[in-house]
Amino acid sequence: MILEARNLTKSFRLPEPITLFSGISLQIAAGESIAITGRSGEGKTTLLHVLGTLEAPDTGEILIHNIPFSTSNGPFLRNRYLGFVFQSFNLLDDFSALDNVLMPARIGRKPLDLEWGSHLLELVGLKHRIAFPAKLLSGGEKQRVAIARALCNNPDLILADEPSGNLDRQNSQAIGELLLSITEQQNKGLILVTHDASLSRLCKRQYLLQEASLHENF
Repeated sequence: MILEARNLTKSFRLPEPITLFSGISLQIAAGESIAITGRSGEGKTTLLHVLGTLEAPDTGEILIHNIPFSTSNGPFLRNRYLGFVFQSFNLLDDFSALDNVLMPARIGRKPLDLEWGSHLLELVGLKHRIAFPAKLLSGGEKQRVAIARALCNNPDLILADEPSGNLDRQNSQAIGELLLSITEQQNKGLILVTHDASLSRLCKRQYLLQEASLHENF
C-alpha cells in the first residue's frame, strides 16, 4: 500500500467554525487511480493537500509505505514518494522547461540528471521545447511540463489538483489521458481532484466529497 489515511478530520475556525471533512479513510496502492469530485468549497483541494502531507489533519493518521506522517518527516516523504501537479502549473516563467522539470531534484539537493529530465519531457511530448522558457509555452504545454516535473524524483504516488482546470476541452482531455497513461504504464498511484466528469471516469475509483464526507461512486 502506498498511502493509507485513517479517520481524517479538518476544520477551520475563522471567520466561523467550518468542518471541511470528518472521518475520512482511504487507501491507494500501486497501479490504482482515484478521482475525487465535489462542488466548489467542499474541501477537495484541502483534502488533497492533507493526503499529500502539505497540510496536517486536525485528527487522524496518514501512512506512506507504512511510515506515519508527522510535520517533521513531511519534507522527506514528499521528496521521496510523492509528486504534485497543480491547476495553476506553478512553473518558474524565466526558467527553461528542462530547468522546471529538474527543480524537485535541485530542491532536494540531488544530482541534476539532464538525460532523465530530457527523457521526461520526451515522455510528455515536449522534447522539442526543452530549452524554451516556461513563459513562452502554451497552457497545455505548461501542464505537460508540470506532469514531467511531478515525475522528476520517480515518485510512487502522483497527486493532481484540477490539472485540466485552466485548459480548453481538447487540451483537458489530452492532459487527463496522458496523466492516466503515464501512471498506469509506470505502475504508480494517482489521486486526482477534478470537476471534469469525463476525466473522473478515466480513474478506476471515483469518490464524491459532500457534506464533509467522502462517498464512493459505484
